[in-house]
Amino acid sequence: MGQEDAVSFEGQLHRDKKPKDRILDLISRQFYWLRKLTDELHWSFVSSVVILYGINQGMSLGMSRISTQYYMKDEQKLQPSEAQVYFGLIQLPWVVKPLWGLLTDTLPILGYRRRPYFILGGFIGVVAMLSLSINQNLHLAFALLCLMAGSAGVAIADVTIDACVTENSISHPSLASDMQSLCGLSSSVGQLIGYAISGVLVHLIGSKGVFGVLSIPAGLVILVGMMTREAHVHNVAYKRASQKFMDAGKAMWMALKCENVWRPCIYMYISLALSFHIHEGMFYWYTDAKDGPSFSKEMVGSISSVGAVGSLLGVLLYQNAFKNHPFRGVLFWTQLLYGASGLVDLILVSRVNLKFGIPDYVVVVSDAAFSHMIGRLKWMPLLVLSSKLCPSGIEGTFFALLMSIDHIGMLTASWGGGLLLHAFNVTRTQFDNLWIVIVIRSILRVLPVFILFLIPSSDPNASILPTEMLKSKKADDMLENQSMEMAPLVSSVDQHLVDT
Repeated sequence: MGQEDAVSFEGQLHRDKKPKDRILDLISRQFYWLRKLTDELHWSFVSSVVILYGINQGMSLGMSRISTQYYMKDEQKLQPSEAQVYFGLIQLPWVVKPLWGLLTDTLPILGYRRRPYFILGGFIGVVAMLSLSINQNLHLAFALLCLMAGSAGVAIADVTIDACVTENSISHPSLASDMQSLCGLSSSVGQLIGYAISGVLVHLIGSKGVFGVLSIPAGLVILVGMMTREAHVHNVAYKRASQKFMDAGKAMWMALKCENVWRPCIYMYISLALSFHIHEGMFYWYTDAKDGPSFSKEMVGSISSVGAVGSLLGVLLYQNAFKNHPFRGVLFWTQLLYGASGLVDLILVSRVNLKFGIPDYVVVVSDAAFSHMIGRLKWMPLLVLSSKLCPSGIEGTFFALLMSIDHIGMLTASWGGGLLLHAFNVTRTQFDNLWIVIVIRSILRVLPVFILFLIPSSDPNASILPTEMLKSKKADDMLENQSMEMAPLVSSVDQHLVDT
């Protein structure tokens, strides 16, 4: 009875708190959460996640998205359907993430498995962004090549930090959701900052000037690579690299043959592929349509920043309310809401909002916040699920494979959206059929609920793979015979820091 009274008293105290105290309590809980992750996983790991996900991916994504849109529209004079297809091409380096994963897992450079790839990714990003910024009147093909190179630089750094996150998810399965929440939180905050300043920067220094600024986050990746501490791998057998690649390929194939792995992979691809992207059609309508809202660069950036706030709310909502719910239930409701959120664009394009005196900007920012929040809620369980599908010994490579499947789905969605815009003749000046494209896109978003049986309905905090795949004899032999080249990064970092 005493315990019940204590719980009741604590609940009464919580209800009696002022709104200001509740906000402070929420903030303090987040700091406590970070402190817990730091104590469990080491500060160097947490810092790397924040820098790479928050600055190099999050903030850079926010800035590059807006600058690339205006670069394609104003500098290259592309049609909406063309721009949508080319945005898919820019993401091709993310499709080959398994290649970067194989390199980081099996081919150390100068005895290190992580540091050189951070430095390489940062260097490629710096060169690509400066090339776009400095050169005048670039041919479309060369401009796309530079944009793809910049994307490759981010992808290489991403797969390297993904390997670290996956290794920790396997060694600390109870913290898998927390680590993905940290990644999502860092990315969302970074995107919020990037989007908030992107429109102003494009207005002040132009899209090419923003590309020059984007060389700074890439430079920070080089700095992270130089400062990262990891154990040196001795006696590296470079001549056996091809054999290592074959072994890793066989291990991935064995994992994909497991029913608990291939079923979620099919769902992830179909779910993303059916979410057709028509962003460029809406962007051109926002800025160029005669009867459209004619948003300025600053307004476009602010709309995207509100979307980043929605993504951040989605991460916090998943972390505090849904991380312990079964994957299947969360995905069911988020998929339905995701389809419904697409219809808000229909209200805007049909100008129904103006009949009720609701400004375009209010509708757009509300849609951005809600759709991004739902999109992040839909994405988070897929990330957590992916981290739990990786066998021991090839964590980085297999997680990269799963993410490449996701990016193939996004590429399909981007090209499908471009084809849809082209089929209904949505151009720089013609938007009469845009509403049909929006309706088709919204219907397609709902269809994946019919294949949710492919997703496991088990406890999200439990391991999904069989025990022998998490710690197999084959993996142990590989670790021993290849000078621990597949050893978890965190163990080597912790040991190295203890020695110093």
